[in-house]
Amino acid sequence: MKLTNVLFSSFLVSCIFVNAQTKKNIDHQNLLWTRYYNQLELNSKWSIHSEFDNRVFLDSIVQNLFVVRVQGRRKISEHVELGAGLVYFSVATQDPEVNLGFNIPEYRSQQDLTWKKNWNKIGLSQRFQIEERFFQNFDREGLTDGTTFFWRFRYRLQGEYTFWKKEKQYLKAILSDEIMINAGKKVVYNTFDQNRVYASLQYGINSAVAVELGYMNSFQQRASGVDYFDRNIIRLSIYHRLKI
Repeated sequence: MKLTNVLFSSFLVSCIFVNAQTKKNIDHQNLLWTRYYNQLELNSKWSIHSEFDNRVFLDSIVQNLFVVRVQGRRKISEHVELGAGLVYFSVATQDPEVNLGFNIPEYRSQQDLTWKKNWNKIGLSQRFQIEERFFQNFDREGLTDGTTFFWRFRYRLQGEYTFWKKEKQYLKAILSDEIMINAGKKVVYNTFDQNRVYASLQYGINSAVAVELGYMNSFQQRASGVDYFDRNIIRLSIYHRLKI
C-alpha cells in the first residue's frame, strides 16, 4: 500500500502542476446533495447496496441531477472487499442559468477494490474504482441516437475517527480526498476530471440507521480544458442497514 500511495501522490502532484500552467475560467457554484443509502446484508460475505441521490443548486433552486446506483459487494478478507454495479444518472443541467428543457441520461457500470483497517478509534480505507460511462448524445433540440463512451479511474483515501461509541450508537468524523482521471478517445483536454475533498460527522442512531452531514469541495475540469467548476457542496446522507 505504501508504494501505491507514493505513485498516486506523484500522479496527483503532476496533475496539479500541469493544471497550474493553464489559464482557468472558474465557475463557482453552491449545491445541496441529499442521499439515501441502503445496505442489504445477505450473509457475512455478500451484500447489495443501493443509493438514491438528489442534487440541486442553491443560489437559485434548480435541479442538477438525480442518481440511482445498485451494486453487489463481497468481502474477500477482513480488510478487502470487491464491488460491482450499475448506475443511472438523469442530468437536468450543469449550470443553473442554462435550462435545456430536457434531461440527459448517463449510464455507468462500475467496479471497485476497497481496503479497510481499524485501530481502536481510528479507521483508514482506500478505494480504487473503474467506471465505464455512456452519455446519451444530444443537440439543442433534444436527445439524439447513440451514446458517447469514456473511462474514469478513481482513487479515494479516507480516514475516520470515532469520538464515542455506546451500545448501538456512535459519533464519528470522516475526512477523505478523491481524485478522478478520464480516459478514452473522446477525452482530449480533460484527462484530469476532478478532485473531491470531503469532511463530515456521522451519527449512528441505532444498529440500522445513521445520519451524516458534511461539506465537500469539488474542483472539476470541463471538456474544454480551461473551464472549471469549483463547487461548494453540503451533503446530507441517511444510511439504512438491513439483514436477511
